[in-house]
Amino acid sequence: MTYKTNKPLIVLVGPMGAGKTTVGKLLAQELAYKFTDSDKEIEKRCGADIPWIFDVEGEEGFRNREVSVLEDLSKRAQLVLATGGGAMIRQENRDFVTRSGFVVYLNTSVEQQYVRTHKDKNRPLLQCEDDAFDVLKRLMLERDPVYREVADLIIDTDKKALKNIVKTIIGALAESESIG
Repeated sequence: MTYKTNKPLIVLVGPMGAGKTTVGKLLAQELAYKFTDSDKEIEKRCGADIPWIFDVEGEEGFRNREVSVLEDLSKRAQLVLATGGGAMIRQENRDFVTRSGFVVYLNTSVEQQYVRTHKDKNRPLLQCEDDAFDVLKRLMLERDPVYREVADLIIDTDKKALKNIVKTIIGALAESESIG
């Protein structure tokens, strides 16, 4: 089934390991939208992976690139956009996505994040001296209020089937009268 929506953009926010990319691809397929992962778009435009960008430019340099990419992507239509875990830290990014997008916060427990991410070498914030679990806990405490602030819909993803998450999002779009 194909859906039409008046919202030109559906934005998935949440911590690393919440399933934004996986859910985003399925949702885009269901809606017949394009899918973009903002981190992958940054890598494509930069010609380097995120760990390299962090090494050379630091987190600040990466966040500056992220602002530029999100400003551009937030103007696109018929797009499901998965954002990086820290994308909503910056106010301008929050403004970009809330202005034109239906924002979905995929919430997941720190325990689930740890299972999904602790061995992933492409997550620079977890490649530090600290325990990855403690880093994830700290990031969740800092970022959860921001995710909630921008969200039109919050879904707890722990122990939920991907298809059910996608159905919930589509149902919320329908309820918001975005689907016509």
